[in-house]
Amino acid sequence: MQQNDRSRMLGEMPMGKLVPKVSMPIMVSMLVQALYNVVDSIFVSRFDPNGLTAVSLAMPFQMLMIALSTGMGTGINSLVSRRLGGGDPNGARRASWNGLLIEVLGSLLFVLGGLFAAGAVMRSVVSPNLANADRILSMGTDYLSIVTMFSSGLFVAIFFERMLQSTGNTPASMLSQLSGALTNIILDPIMIFGYLGFPQMGVSGAAIATVVGQWVSAVVGLILNQKKNPELRLNRKDFRINRGDLSAIVAVGFPSTVMASIGSVMNIGMNGILSGFAESNAALNVLAVYFKLQSFIFMPVFGLSNGIIAIIGYNFGAHNRQRVYQCIRVALIWACSIMLVGMLVFLIFPAQLMAIFESEAESELTARMTEIGVVAMRTISLSFLFAAVGITLSTVFQAVGRGSYSMIVSICRQLVVLLPVAWLIARLTGSVYAVWWCFPIAEAVALVLCLAFYRKCDQKLLATLDQKTPAAVE
Repeated sequence: MQQNDRSRMLGEMPMGKLVPKVSMPIMVSMLVQALYNVVDSIFVSRFDPNGLTAVSLAMPFQMLMIALSTGMGTGINSLVSRRLGGGDPNGARRASWNGLLIEVLGSLLFVLGGLFAAGAVMRSVVSPNLANADRILSMGTDYLSIVTMFSSGLFVAIFFERMLQSTGNTPASMLSQLSGALTNIILDPIMIFGYLGFPQMGVSGAAIATVVGQWVSAVVGLILNQKKNPELRLNRKDFRINRGDLSAIVAVGFPSTVMASIGSVMNIGMNGILSGFAESNAALNVLAVYFKLQSFIFMPVFGLSNGIIAIIGYNFGAHNRQRVYQCIRVALIWACSIMLVGMLVFLIFPAQLMAIFESEAESELTARMTEIGVVAMRTISLSFLFAAVGITLSTVFQAVGRGSYSMIVSICRQLVVLLPVAWLIARLTGSVYAVWWCFPIAEAVALVLCLAFYRKCDQKLLATLDQKTPAAVE
């Protein structure tokens, strides 16, 4: 398919075929990413259960890095798609260069953080009350230092993935993501346990495998964009810093970054609350395991969301109201179906899911993890259907340039509701089994707010689209 045909596909193909066609490759690649996240944790937990605790405590800060790269990537995707939909390919290429500049500058922040602040960051979250606190601190510092100092590969990889997604070329985006994920999966056991002549590096080996995979994805993404994405092929003559482009990307990307960063703050807060229980090591590991396992459910929905940003952005730029509505409806059906399956799996097979992370080296800790984890998985999964609607509608806000709505919903969900409710339940009940109810409660409140924002967005932006003439998109 020629690239112009691929771009027109976003505005003409029947939506029932278009949404899965564009989103399925991203969903598959994100499933593989979820797989390597889980495989990473399985190998680390088998090497040393304390390593799983170390990685789980470092994870919120690693999530900040991912939040900035993917958040700005969402801003790039949204602007480029709207420019293409508005018939401005030159403006789309100019926006691409400015997007790359933002991603590179963002990566430098974390490179500096890894060089000078990794130890201090880990000392701030490793409680002296934890068993083997010194060992956990050492492993966590090593892991965080490596993934941040070499983080530029992640930022560049995300940029080229978004370039490919912006034109609907999601199969190429999938290849880019899969190359990095498979590299990570292959290198994990080699680096962690010291196979094929490599030294046994433990948690540090897991970090090295991660950054190598990210750089492989970045290189593959660059090659595919230059060869398979002619509408957005980078050419130095197109590069010039444009304040309007930078502002438009940040207008959507900053709220998206804040949304994802709030997840890190929530994770840090939940770690602090769980550290107050007698079963703190087990509870912290359960939270980490939950986030790894739920990624198998949430990642496909996020992949769906990444796909529909391009579709909605293109048709919004073309002022095609009915296709925007059709895309939202089809996406909701897909998202709710995926989440329903996930909820049933978590309700029926929680013990089997926790058994994946069992370690013979710490049988008592493993037993407590399973006991707490079964209750946690069943309770939290009750929020999945609420989340399906919330994620889809938040994506709509981002695609039409109203990322601030998504940010407000995310702040309310994870900071205004979830953490205070978790703290209150912990104080009132003193039970680590009850605290997990904070997730369904927060998701229900967020859904109500999300529906209110969608009504406002519909009335002001979507309902009158057909009455306007497509114009240049800022």
